[in-house]
Amino acid sequence: MSTVHVLNHPLIQHKLAILRSKNTSVKEFRELISEISGLMCYEATRDLPTVEVSVQTPVAEAKCRRLAGKKLAIIPILRAGLGMVDAMVDLIPSAKIGHIGLYRDPQTHKPVEYYCKLPEDIGNRRVFVVDPMLATGGSAVAAIDFLKQHGCKNIVMLNIIGAPEGVKTVQEAHPDVDIYLAALDEKLNDHAYIVPGLGDAGDRIFGTK
Repeated sequence: MSTVHVLNHPLIQHKLAILRSKNTSVKEFRELISEISGLMCYEATRDLPTVEVSVQTPVAEAKCRRLAGKKLAIIPILRAGLGMVDAMVDLIPSAKIGHIGLYRDPQTHKPVEYYCKLPEDIGNRRVFVVDPMLATGGSAVAAIDFLKQHGCKNIVMLNIIGAPEGVKTVQEAHPDVDIYLAALDEKLNDHAYIVPGLGDAGDRIFGTK
């Protein structure tokens, strides 16, 4: 079974408390999503392999470490996942970016695909699938299904808030995919929203409600 990492860093938890508030403005909400994503990316990339290199400084030669191994890709699930991308790219500027468009059917709560565009060499990259909310897990499972169909073998999920139901769904469908969360909340309500959650992340990022 995959590992669920709940990141308890004080900066992440402080920013998350502000993010949850219904009084947080669209501008501040968008900024906080980005800031939390950057901090989570820092934690989720701790195990990236490095190789020793020699660097000539103005004074002498230094033995340093640089990233080695597979290249990286960031795949936001549209549309809310877009809010997490920029901060991650700031840390990993060489990462390629793909997009998977899914929406949740309001009646069935199941994901419906409407767009998928991935880097040509996606199967050779370590992939970070990003979406602020992991609710039912349906969209996450569908996105990972698409990626595996394109040859991806090294996939990680980054979600700011998750529900136990969504975590269980992803783990059962894809036990090889680790999950990083800033918070694991209590449950889903009857409308498949995370409780206590923060509402609809996409609407709050883009100011559409």
